[in-house]
Amino acid sequence: MRKSNSYLAMMLLALFTSIAAFAQTVTVTGNVKNSSNADVVPAVSVTIKGTSSGTFTDDKGNFSLTTSQKPPFTLVFTSIGFDPLEVVVNNASDAVNVNLAPSSSLGTEVVVSASRVPEKILESPVSIERVSSAAIRVSPAASYYDIVGSLKGVDMVTSSLTFKTPTTRGFAGSGNTRFNQLVDGMDNQAPGLNFSVGAIIGLSELDVDNMELLPGASSALYGPGGMNGTLLVSSKNPFKYTGLSFQAKAGIMNTDSRYRGASGYHNWAVRWAENIKDKFAYKINAEFIHAKDWLAADQRNFVGRQSGRGLPGPGTRTTDPNYDGVNIYGDETTIDIRSAVFPAIAQAAPFLAPYIQSLGNNPINVSRTGYNEADIIDPNTLNFKLSGALHYKITPKLEAVLAGSWGTGNSVYTGSDRYSFRDFKMGQYKLELNAKNWFVRTYTTQENAGQSYNATVTARLLNEAWKPSTTWYPEYSQTYLANLLAGQDNQTAHNNARAFADRNRPAPGSDQFKQLFDRVRSIPISSGGGLFIEKSDLYFTEAQYNLSDWTGKFADILIGGNWRQYVLNSEGTLFTDSAAPIKINEVGAYIQATRRLFNDVLKLTFSGRYDKNENFEGRFTPRATAVVTVAKNNNIRLSYQSAYRFPSTQQQFINLNVGGGVQLIGGDKSFQNFYQFDRNRPYALTNPSQLHDFKTFKPESVTSYELGYKGLLANGKILVDAYGYFGRYQNFIARTLIGQTATVGGTPNPATDRKFSVPVNIEDDVTTYGFGIGIDYRFVRAWTLSMNLSSDRLQDVPAGYIAFFNAPKYRFNATLSNSGFGTDKRIGFNVSYRWQDAFFYEGDFANGDIAAIHTVDAQVSYKLPKVKSVVKLGGNNILNQYYFNALGNSFVGGLYYVSFGYNIY
Repeated sequence: MRKSNSYLAMMLLALFTSIAAFAQTVTVTGNVKNSSNADVVPAVSVTIKGTSSGTFTDDKGNFSLTTSQKPPFTLVFTSIGFDPLEVVVNNASDAVNVNLAPSSSLGTEVVVSASRVPEKILESPVSIERVSSAAIRVSPAASYYDIVGSLKGVDMVTSSLTFKTPTTRGFAGSGNTRFNQLVDGMDNQAPGLNFSVGAIIGLSELDVDNMELLPGASSALYGPGGMNGTLLVSSKNPFKYTGLSFQAKAGIMNTDSRYRGASGYHNWAVRWAENIKDKFAYKINAEFIHAKDWLAADQRNFVGRQSGRGLPGPGTRTTDPNYDGVNIYGDETTIDIRSAVFPAIAQAAPFLAPYIQSLGNNPINVSRTGYNEADIIDPNTLNFKLSGALHYKITPKLEAVLAGSWGTGNSVYTGSDRYSFRDFKMGQYKLELNAKNWFVRTYTTQENAGQSYNATVTARLLNEAWKPSTTWYPEYSQTYLANLLAGQDNQTAHNNARAFADRNRPAPGSDQFKQLFDRVRSIPISSGGGLFIEKSDLYFTEAQYNLSDWTGKFADILIGGNWRQYVLNSEGTLFTDSAAPIKINEVGAYIQATRRLFNDVLKLTFSGRYDKNENFEGRFTPRATAVVTVAKNNNIRLSYQSAYRFPSTQQQFINLNVGGGVQLIGGDKSFQNFYQFDRNRPYALTNPSQLHDFKTFKPESVTSYELGYKGLLANGKILVDAYGYFGRYQNFIARTLIGQTATVGGTPNPATDRKFSVPVNIEDDVTTYGFGIGIDYRFVRAWTLSMNLSSDRLQDVPAGYIAFFNAPKYRFNATLSNSGFGTDKRIGFNVSYRWQDAFFYEGDFANGDIAAIHTVDAQVSYKLPKVKSVVKLGGNNILNQYYFNALGNSFVGGLYYVSFGYNIY
C-alpha cells in the first residue's frame, strides 16, 4: 500500500511539474512579408537569438513559436535573398508582423558540398556552382535537371527527353561513371546499369531546395567515382516548406514534324507537406510526365563498324550494299557474300564458277536491311515519380528521417547500343539520424529494368525471325549474279537483289511485324532475344562526426566512413551472373581538418580518404586547399586534389554482344579463362601482328591542381568566379579492340575473326587542363546578366585507345533575367543562350564529329499574389534548331509550354 501511495505521489508530482512547465511557456505568432511588393514570404527561419529554438514561416508567411524563455527576447528572421532582421519581443501576446527587405544574393549563398560543412560560397576552397529553388522557379528550362547544363564547365549528354547525363572536366557520355550524383545523400546511380537516373526517379521540381555542383576531383570526401565532379541535389525539409503546392505544364514539341509528328508535352506535379508542432513533419510528392520523345534520326552511313572503329561516311541504302545507318537498326548484320556464299553457288551450279571467278577476289560485303528508330522504339515517354518522407525530432537537436522515392517509366538510352527502357523501375529507401555534429545514414537502391530491350540486337533478331540470314543471303547472292549476267550494272544488280530477298518483309506497324517484334524483344538476351533482365541492388551505410566542438582550438576536424555492397543480378543478360548474383563489397573512411589563420585571412583544409574494393587494392586520396582573403568578399583559392574510381560493375563483369558483332567484356580475370585467351591469345585489332597482353586491371586515379578567384566587385553588383586547372590521370581506363582467331595459331583476319572490346589501363599518364570564368552583373532594378566561358582539353592519349573524352574546346552561356518588375513587380523574365564548339565524339555505339550547337531558351511569368500562383510561358530551343550532342542520340528540337504553379514561391 505504501509503495502504491509512493507511485501515486510521484505521478502527481510529475503531472504538476509538467503543468507548471507548460504554464511557463509563451507562444509568439506573426507574419512575414516582402517589403517591396507585400507578398508573403514562406520558409523564413525564425529563431530566438542566442538559442537553437526556432521555426519557419508556412506557405502563408505565418509562424508560431513556443518557448519557455520569458520576454524580452530577440527574434532573428533570415532567408536567402533577403536582408536579415532582428525584432525585440517585449510582449508575447502581440503579433510580430515584419517586412523583409530583398537583398542582392550574389555571393551570399551557403554551400555544403565543397567541405561537407556549411560555408559561404565565396569562401569555398574549390570551384562550386549552386542553383537555388528561386533560380529554378525563374529558369526557362522545362525540367529543373536541364539547368545544370547551363552551369560553368558542364557538358550535358541528351540520350532522350528524360535521360540526360551531366559531367564536368570532359569525358562526357551517357551514364558517365566518373561523375557522382547524390540526391539527399543517396547515390543516384543504377547499381547494374551504371547510369544516374536523376531525371527519371529523382526529385520532382516542387521538392528541390537546391543543387550544388562540385566540378573536378571530389573522391576525398565523396568516395570513388567522383573523378570529374559531384552533383548534390537536396530536397525541401517539411518542417520548413509546408502546405499544398502543385504545378501543371502543357506544351508542344516536334512542332515542324521534321522527324516526328507534332505532339503534346504534359507535366503534372503535386507536393503536400505538414509541420505538426515542430515535432513531427511529413511530405508527399508525385510527378507525371507524358510526351512523344525526340527521335534519333542520324541516317549517315557508319563506315568501318566491322573493323571495330568506324566513322560516318558516304553512302545510302541505295548506293552502298553494305550500308549501316547510325540510327538504323538491324543492318549491323553483314557478311562477305563472295567468300561466304559464292563458293556454295559455284558448287551447285558449276557453269557459274568461271563467271564468279572473273569477279575477282575483293570482298563483296552486304548488310541486311534495317529499321528506323521510329519503327522499333515506342515514342511514348512516360515517367511517374512518387516520394515521401517522415521527419521526427526525437529531441530538439536530434532528428530521425524515414524517406523513400520510387519511379517508373519509359525512356531511351544510348550505351554500347541503343536501348529502349520500358517499365523501368527504381526505388531508393533511406533511414537517417541527424544531429548538430553527426549523422548516420543507411539506404538501399532497388533496380528493375522491366521490359527494357536492346533495340539494335532486337532489330537484328527480328530479321532472323522473319527470314534467317542462311536463307536471305543465298537469295540475295543468286539474284545479284543473275542481274549481272543479264547485263545490269553493279549497283542496280545489288538493289534488285535486295528487293527480291526482302520481298514480303514485314512492314513496320503491321500485325506480322508486331507479332515477331514482341516475341523477340520478350526473350532474354541470354536466351537469344533482345530483353535484358536487370534487378541489381545497392546497400549503403555511412556515418559522419564533426569533432570541432572538442578540437576547434587548433582545427575543425571532420571524420566519416561508409560500407557499400553491390548485388548484381541480370540472370546472364548483362553480366556473367547466370549461375548466381555477383556481390561486390567496398569500405571507406575519411578525415578532414580545417584551420583559420591570421585573423581569418587564410583558411587551410587538409583531407584524406581510404577506400577498399574486394576486387582491387585499397586506395588513399588526399586533398589540400587554401583560401586567401585578399580583400573583403574577395578570395583566392588554391587546391591540390586527388580522386580515383574502382572500375564500374560493368567494366568488371559485363558480357554483352553489341552492334557489329563485338563482344563487350569486363576486365575481371575470369574472362581470360572463359574465352580461352590463355590458350588462344587474342591480337590487337589495329595491329594483327601484335598479340594483346593482359595486365592486372587497376583502378584509375587523377591528381588535379587548381587556382581560382571568387569575389564581389562594384559594391557587390558584380560577382566574378574564375579557375584554371591541370589534371594528370594514372592507370587511365579506356577500351581497346582485340580479335581472336577461330583456331589456335590461325592467321588473323579482322573481317571474320571474333572481336572483343576489353577495358584496359593506359600505361602512360593522360593529362587534362582547362579554365572557366563566370560573371554575374546585377544592375538597375534587379536585372541580372550572367555569362560564363569554359574550356577542357585532353592530351597524351596513346594511339589505338578510346578515351571517351568528348568535350568541346570552348562552351559559352549567357542569361538575362529579372524575377520581378513592372506593376507590383509581378512580371518575371529570363532568356538564356548556350553555345558549344564542334568536337569529335567517341563512344561504344559510334564515333564522329558533333557540329557546334546554338540554343536559346526563354520564359516570361506573371505572379497572382492573391491566389499564391504564377503563370509562365516558356520554351526550350525556341529557334527550333535541331541538334544532337552525342553520336546516336536523339535530335533535340524546340519545346514550348505554358505552366500554372500554386504555392511555388
